[in-house]
Amino acid sequence: MATPVSVLRLPKGPDPNSRGFDPSSPRFIALCRTSIPTSAGADTEQLLEEQHARSVLRERFLRCLLAMSNKKVHFRMHEKVNVEATFGASDIDVLNFQVSDLHTPIGVQKEALIRCHDVISLTFEV
Repeated sequence: MATPVSVLRLPKGPDPNSRGFDPSSPRFIALCRTSIPTSAGADTEQLLEEQHARSVLRERFLRCLLAMSNKKVHFRMHEKVNVEATFGASDIDVLNFQVSDLHTPIGVQKEALIRCHDVISLTFEV
């Protein structure tokens, strides 16, 4: 008899294409605050430079996530905990990482979600 396998379902956005949440919604405001202050009243040239910088940083971040896919990643977490796992994916809000074969100090977990807020740093071989 086949062994049943649980299905991991990550949250999706409310629109039919799952492209994200309404920027004016309370959830988006609470979860997706930007670390770079908005440029209210800035001149056009400065605004274009800031938008370019943001797009470059976002592209680098997404390429980093793509490069980590199916690779062993070492996570340094709070309370001096170090774990290792095979990176799978990130949810749309980048609040959780889906990993496989998570090696922890107390054992191995076949599949898991790691909260990004618990991670101090992560490293992987390129």
